[in-house]
Amino acid sequence: MTITRRGFLSASAALAAMPALTGRALGAAPLPREADIVVIGAGAAGIAAARRVAAAGRKVIVIEADSRIGGRCVTDASSFEVPFDRGARWLHNPDSNPLLKLGRAAGLDVAPVTLGQKIRIGRRFARAGETEEFLAALVRANRAIDEVSRGRLDVSCASALPKDLGDWAATAEFVLGASAFGKDLKDLSAMDKAHAQDRSALIACRQGVGTLIAKLGEALPVSLSTPATRVMWSNRDVAVETQSGKITARAAIVTVSSNVLTNDAIKFTPDFPKRQLDAATKLSLGSYDHIALQLPGNPTGLARDELLIEQSSSTRTAMMLANVGGSSLCVIDVAGSFGRDLSAQGEPAMVAFAKEWLTKLFGSETAAMVKKTAVTRWNAAPYVLGAMSAAVPGALLSRRVLTEPIGNVFLAGEATHETMWGTVDGAWDSGERAADAALRKIGALKDDTVEAPARPARSNRRAPRR
Repeated sequence: MTITRRGFLSASAALAAMPALTGRALGAAPLPREADIVVIGAGAAGIAAARRVAAAGRKVIVIEADSRIGGRCVTDASSFEVPFDRGARWLHNPDSNPLLKLGRAAGLDVAPVTLGQKIRIGRRFARAGETEEFLAALVRANRAIDEVSRGRLDVSCASALPKDLGDWAATAEFVLGASAFGKDLKDLSAMDKAHAQDRSALIACRQGVGTLIAKLGEALPVSLSTPATRVMWSNRDVAVETQSGKITARAAIVTVSSNVLTNDAIKFTPDFPKRQLDAATKLSLGSYDHIALQLPGNPTGLARDELLIEQSSSTRTAMMLANVGGSSLCVIDVAGSFGRDLSAQGEPAMVAFAKEWLTKLFGSETAAMVKKTAVTRWNAAPYVLGAMSAAVPGALLSRRVLTEPIGNVFLAGEATHETMWGTVDGAWDSGERAADAALRKIGALKDDTVEAPARPARSNRRAPRR
């Protein structure tokens, strides 16, 4: 059967409406030995790709190394009184994001959200005039990066910064670099940043983004705890080896992170092409972790879902999301080079820093009120090895390179998206695009006159929020 794009979109809508009870996790069941398309990775990109293939009426199998669906989207629903997203916590672009409608159709509370924002200067909140000074510095820094990105050479964002940002220089660097992309500005391509789509319009899922992705994967055949060990590829078919056996397919969609691609965890036969390997290396993952604290009584005086940063003088700083969902859960985010070093020291060091940071800004009495804690350490997660991709200077075209087919193997994931990299949205969109390409390659999808709705391109003019 060959499905046209018009019929395909109708099938996609039908799949979105399928009840969750039709889904099955393969778990201990025998691993299927063949499929039309095999998807490696059950994160947002893998789930999107598999849904697309299933909607086209083709046999798909998803194999996931971890014991759960979601990848870098995982919700902890038991540690605190509200869901705690241990990875990605926001979606973006409510006017064009299909996950908003899909989440609602799945019975979840998904809606646009506006966050309050505060700046702390020592033990006090910034005055209106000081906040305006910071925003002006942020605008000037962003404009300088945009300007240098129009040049012929791709340089680091840090090299473009104005020299007269004064007391707000380090804070601007944190907001534009580590807290937005997981890397310091010196390690970030100015051209890649300038090409990023605007991410200021946020969408929240009350049950958690991880819950959303897991829900959308319920209707799919997913084999958990099944890492791929080798991919044997050609221009005709593929074979994927796992510890549970080998799967032969007409095509494969690989959605693992750029760091997993480059650490040789999955062998390729023939070898993974040097062109794509170099591209993945230049798109290495930044560092971004959460330190979750139960802080009853709201000793910080912050509002529900309010973001707090400090006027800092170094990279040893953080951002806090306070009173999540109106609860006593506060999440302190550490990122970039400082966050990577801190995470490497382990959970006790991360919690100690969080209390030290609270003491500096609100006093020791506030830090003493911390109850239950939890941390993430994504750099140590063996099937991810980091947070989100961030291009080094000179790597602008690397994302496009990763979208090039490798025989009948297609790559997907946030690192492959040229404008929405680093987001769940980009991962989802990349999975759908890779599925379309794979379906065309095997003759299962034929374009007709009806085109899929295109997302409007937006340039980045404001600091993204994670």
